[in-house]
Amino acid sequence: MASSDRDTSTICLFDVDGTLTPFRQSIKPHVDEFLHELRKKVLVGLVGGSDFVKIAEQMNGQVDILKRFDYVFAENGLVAFKGTTQIGQQNLRKFVGDEVLQKLINFALRYMSDLVLPRKRGIFIEFRSSMINICPVGRSCSQEERDEFAKFDEHGVRDKFVEALRQAFPTEGLVFAIGGQISIDVFPEGWDKRNSLQYLEKDNIKTIHFFGDKTGKGGNDYEIFEDPRTIGHKVTDPEDTLRQLKELYYS
Repeated sequence: MASSDRDTSTICLFDVDGTLTPFRQSIKPHVDEFLHELRKKVLVGLVGGSDFVKIAEQMNGQVDILKRFDYVFAENGLVAFKGTTQIGQQNLRKFVGDEVLQKLINFALRYMSDLVLPRKRGIFIEFRSSMINICPVGRSCSQEERDEFAKFDEHGVRDKFVEALRQAFPTEGLVFAIGGQISIDVFPEGWDKRNSLQYLEKDNIKTIHFFGDKTGKGGNDYEIFEDPRTIGHKVTDPEDTLRQLKELYYS
């Protein structure tokens, strides 16, 4: 997208779940249209913990997404696209090794087997190219069951799980971060959303506005939100994201 008034030294970089979309749901048309208009002013990018296919589904189009955003960073930026060109990818299995991964998966499954929750469904461990996603309720749960677990998690189910993981794997160089409504992301130290910033720096982008909802310590937006290279904006939901963008660019 070319515009004589567009500032290509500035980017608005967005988390997906809870920031641009309701958790694991599709982007609303009015939010999508707002981002289209915003892109006439500055660069616009996504950085999510989910894999590329899931992010594309939430943005309503696997092919179209790479044309509608200047940058798309999936799996915390470990799978990176600039426009329609893939510019980076990391491999968790090669980096960590199968021995550590199997110990981690076995520990997580044992821990979850003792949890008593309102519901349990299926897909408790999802192995992605650059991270492992652990889900106590099971990723095959319905939206209603997802919301139910999120409410139940106010008792600290995931917080306690993360602490147990940290105690069990203190020297493996792994990070355990709460993400979205229902899961925990596991990845090597340094493989958080800050990984996306290297590509923006290479392209001489000077101002990086990051918008995210899980910005507290232990959340998967925390590191990039606190990074001195970004201007962090904590949001509560997609409508709050739009409100803050209007104040920033249209007031």
